[in-house]
Amino acid sequence: MDRIGKVEKYLLEKRQSDGALFFAFIDPMDYDSKEDAIKASKAVYEAGADMIVVGGSTGVQGSLLDLSVQRIKEAVDVPVTLFPGNIATITRFADAIYFMSMLNSRSPYWITGAQTLSAPILKKLDVEALPVGYIVVGAGETVGWVGDANGIPLDKPKVAGAMALAAEYMGFRFILTDAGSAAKSPVPPKMIGTIRKFIRPETFHIAAGGIRKDEEIAAAIRAGADAVQMGTLIEQGDAKKKASKIARIVKTEGKKRV
Repeated sequence: MDRIGKVEKYLLEKRQSDGALFFAFIDPMDYDSKEDAIKASKAVYEAGADMIVVGGSTGVQGSLLDLSVQRIKEAVDVPVTLFPGNIATITRFADAIYFMSMLNSRSPYWITGAQTLSAPILKKLDVEALPVGYIVVGAGETVGWVGDANGIPLDKPKVAGAMALAAEYMGFRFILTDAGSAAKSPVPPKMIGTIRKFIRPETFHIAAGGIRKDEEIAAAIRAGADAVQMGTLIEQGDAKKKASKIARIVKTEGKKRV
């Protein structure tokens, strides 16, 4: 039986054709209204985002999540994937979900507990699960606090590489390194490059958190990230203009790898 679903196939095919991808992260709680979150999603899609990722560390669940995802799917023609903050951050309207294990959490709940509780729900709802080894880097901001993470120091790239390799050996096909939303510094390029040296070329690496500057976007792709996931930068001001620049940088650097 083929374990790989439609969304994962899409991401792998886009990586092969474009070299690198741009994931736009939308947390409805960070916008003044649900309508603003939907408008931002449509804007970043039109600007070239390869996937819309919806979720957050706190609060996004129930009818707000259902309605937001449903409306976003009506507005875009790329996958809408959930970034779960807990077992309640699930909706049947999503195309897929990051089925994440926070590998460096101090709490077993975030490593296997929440996953055990949510797996039967996902199976019943038939939401595609993307197997993600989740690694918090630095303080991790809100997600680091919520997940009780033992964040990997920014100057310890080999620790991150070893953890990513362990995740790969355990069967994860995606690695997500996250400095946390609004982090002061992104995941360092040296750490991204070290992870790429440790893991196989086919393992998909997403870099998230703290990326703001054009050079930081380019550096993450050049270092070996398959996708950058960005949200804070596009929340304020002209989302389409900002997302267009991000997409342009990602695709320019990505094409060098094709």
